[in-house]
Amino acid sequence: MSVKVVTGDNDLVARKVCSEVGLLTEHTLLGVQIEEMTNEELAESAERTTLFARVSPAHKQRIIHALQSRRHTVGFIGDGINDAPALRAADVGVSVDTAVDIAKESADLILLEKSLLVLEEGVLEGRKVFANILKYIGMGASSSFGNMFSVLGASIFVPYLPMTPIQILTNNLLYDVSQTAIPTDEVDPEEIAKPRPWDMGSLAKFILFIGPCSSIFDYTTFLIMLYVFKAWAADKAALFQTGWFVESLLTQTLIIHVIRTRKMPFLQSRASGSLIAMTAVIMSVGVLIPFTPIGPYLGFTTLPPLYWLLLALTLLAYMLLTQGVKTWLIRRAWV
Repeated sequence: MSVKVVTGDNDLVARKVCSEVGLLTEHTLLGVQIEEMTNEELAESAERTTLFARVSPAHKQRIIHALQSRRHTVGFIGDGINDAPALRAADVGVSVDTAVDIAKESADLILLEKSLLVLEEGVLEGRKVFANILKYIGMGASSSFGNMFSVLGASIFVPYLPMTPIQILTNNLLYDVSQTAIPTDEVDPEEIAKPRPWDMGSLAKFILFIGPCSSIFDYTTFLIMLYVFKAWAADKAALFQTGWFVESLLTQTLIIHVIRTRKMPFLQSRASGSLIAMTAVIMSVGVLIPFTPIGPYLGFTTLPPLYWLLLALTLLAYMLLTQGVKTWLIRRAWV
């Protein structure tokens, strides 16, 4: 990142101001010199020039376009009528609340405080919001992708509905509620150290590799319910459905903590208190709902004690596998 001064003032005055704030002005361009340059010549000179003086509004706009042609992201700060074209041309136009109306209308941001640190705080907050949006999209898409394979496979060899519509809706409702705390989540410092572009390719790889991890343990749960607890018969449908409902909800909810960070969850990076609390509440609801009076209305039944031991092993194995796949994707620079 570099700072450049673009002003219509006299170059001697501008040099003095730049020297007082520590900006080197050995490379300076005047408006009359810019007038004689082609766009390509200006683009080449603008990259190494720190001070542009005695420039007109049209010159300011040309300078910004010249820098943008070299793939630079340009921000411009101005408060006068002459700054309006440049404010509109810049990638981010910044003005102040005391600026003229045309400057404020042309700007993207208006500072209400006399401090550029406000911009830094705003940028960092924006990066946090973007990082949390990516978390939500990655979690939701990978979960849905994995569940699609699970439902498809179970429907082939299970002689009844693997999960009833009301159970699927309840599962989705509880899972969605667990994710309402994502906007409050902490973001690792390295995630906001620099801008992160929207990369559909990385997201697709994430979904394709992380999504099927949940299906693996859905299928192990199917096998446990069918062969360990003998849930083949139609009168055992409630047992099978309850077992998969609890496992599906707990794996989806708990895995948020693995996906939300590129580090080791809980040890190297911890979620916000709100997200941890929401995860604990939803997982508790998932465990307790078969034992409540609401359970029979949703088609649930009580589960045998051995199921809970096998579920704990399933959750541990799922987290370890997902963490391993995530680390592998990061090392290959795919996400």
